[in-house]
Amino acid sequence: MEITVWPPGHLQWRGKRVRCALGRGGVRVEKREGDGATPAGSFPLRRVMYRADRLPAPETGLPVRALRRDDGWCDDPGDAAYNRLIRTPFAARHETLWRDDALYDVVVELGFNDDPVEVGRGSAIFLHLAKPGYAPTEGCIALALGDLLALLGDCDGETRLSVGDAAPGENR
Repeated sequence: MEITVWPPGHLQWRGKRVRCALGRGGVRVEKREGDGATPAGSFPLRRVMYRADRLPAPETGLPVRALRRDDGWCDDPGDAAYNRLIRTPFAARHETLWRDDALYDVVVELGFNDDPVEVGRGSAIFLHLAKPGYAPTEGCIALALGDLLALLGDCDGETRLSVGDAAPGENR
């Protein structure tokens, strides 16, 4: 299955189209750490992580694991664990995955800059829950909870997410 994403905030799969939030830096082919951009390209969906204290495991054909309180994601280009799941406390710069807000109640790891990891190319690119009003992200793709759960129900290990700078079939 192919999931298609394009500005200013559209996501489509199997004839369904929903609103999403994209990075504050737009969509970029040349993604860099800290630029706030959503990377352009086609990416596999690696796994789903979720807050088991807030909701049941999402139904999906993707690997699923419950988040732990000490889960984090290294976003420090100077660290060997860059763009990897880590355990906190962690000395290098990192993002906490166990959040007080709901943004990571369901979070999908995208296969961006992970095979192999290129230092400084960008990290922690996820599908996750949108802020109210679909405020821009730091580079991730964010959806309403119901939309993300519906999407995950159609996903399996062959699913790819493609981000472009224009709607499907539109020339730029």
